[in-house]
Amino acid sequence: MSLWGKISVGFMLFALFLGAGNIIFPPELGQKSGDHFVIAMIAFLVTGVGLPLLGVITVAKSGGELQDMASRISPKFGIIFTAIVYLAIGPFFAMPRTGTVSYELGVKPYLSEATANAYWPLLIFTIVFFTVTMFFALKPSKLIDSVGRVLTPALLIVIATLAIKAIVTPMAGPGKAVEGYISSPFGEGFKQGYLTMDFLAALIFGIVIVQALKGKNITHRPAVVKITIFAAFVAAIGLALVYVSLGYIGSSSVQTIGFIGSGTEIITKSAYELYGSFGNVLLTIVIILACLTTSIGLMTASSEFFYKIFPQFSYNTWVIIFAVFSTGIANFGLASLIKISLPVLFAIYPLAIVLMLLVLASKWFNDARPVYITAMIFTAFISIYDGLGAAGITFKAYTDFVNAIPLAEYGLGWFIPALIGAIIGYIISLIMKKK
Repeated sequence: MSLWGKISVGFMLFALFLGAGNIIFPPELGQKSGDHFVIAMIAFLVTGVGLPLLGVITVAKSGGELQDMASRISPKFGIIFTAIVYLAIGPFFAMPRTGTVSYELGVKPYLSEATANAYWPLLIFTIVFFTVTMFFALKPSKLIDSVGRVLTPALLIVIATLAIKAIVTPMAGPGKAVEGYISSPFGEGFKQGYLTMDFLAALIFGIVIVQALKGKNITHRPAVVKITIFAAFVAAIGLALVYVSLGYIGSSSVQTIGFIGSGTEIITKSAYELYGSFGNVLLTIVIILACLTTSIGLMTASSEFFYKIFPQFSYNTWVIIFAVFSTGIANFGLASLIKISLPVLFAIYPLAIVLMLLVLASKWFNDARPVYITAMIFTAFISIYDGLGAAGITFKAYTDFVNAIPLAEYGLGWFIPALIGAIIGYIISLIMKKK
């Protein structure tokens, strides 16, 4: 594959990652971090870009699929855990959210109050949105051409138009940092990057790349791994540049638009300050393109997985099922989606990260199954409780215990238990080996 071909794969992967949430988080961090912006942004990039990069590389090296990694615990666990991840960031939550966010940020502001409060505008928009998504997803082998060479360059041009204007003629200097960023700017930025949860998407986009490369007649395993890793770095560089640019827009906006807690309002008002009404048009294009490309990737990956598990339904049938299902779920509204999805995501996210870390370190413990099992069990004690907490279900004694664990303030309370579990599992594997 030519260099431009590899870059196009990277562009495709970049666009799959860049959803609306990725556009909203950095401006909010920029405002809140104030004069600590540089430190906070570096930390944000460590987890917001570093973890997804590591995820794509790990999946590429371990076989190209999350199920292959999870099956190291047991084949049944591999299917069940992978299915939960695909459903969580596919048709149940993340995919419908792309349609809802596109409507909320890209269309609703232009409607009258009476029309915006009606049910039918969202219904019509999501039907159109997921029909377009379905059109692209039905041709997975063409994604490099359609997303990597058409949609992504268009998305980058519009984002660059906003960012360059903000850099050349900045609105103002940074404001004062808020609590959290004053005492620990690195820790707060680290946590915000972690909470983008892009790592989960990284674990399933590997299959999208594999299918896209098949469309280019590239199936040789070493070549696929090499191109995937190259694409991961291209995507990481693109994400980092976008995050820094959008973060700078937020950082330089305080004295002009005032301090605003919502990343959505920050980027909307900043776009207007930079370009007037044309700025809001640019932002609408960015939001819809970003959500569309992410939706295409999620639908393609989910359909590929479930076609493999349930081959009695064709790939195209799964695409249609998920398109219809996502349209229905999206019409519950954004607030309802977030309320329902967060508990599940908080429960499975640490488990997925621990699984990846164990796969990366597998040669150090000879890929012993007990290490995977005990590490995941110890992690689950914390992550499931985090999920319950996100649902508003807490127990004071257990909360105090979890909060006392090192790194808990950064959302990483599961790390030490996972490490302890892995050590115990390794000891068990040595004992079993001697017997």
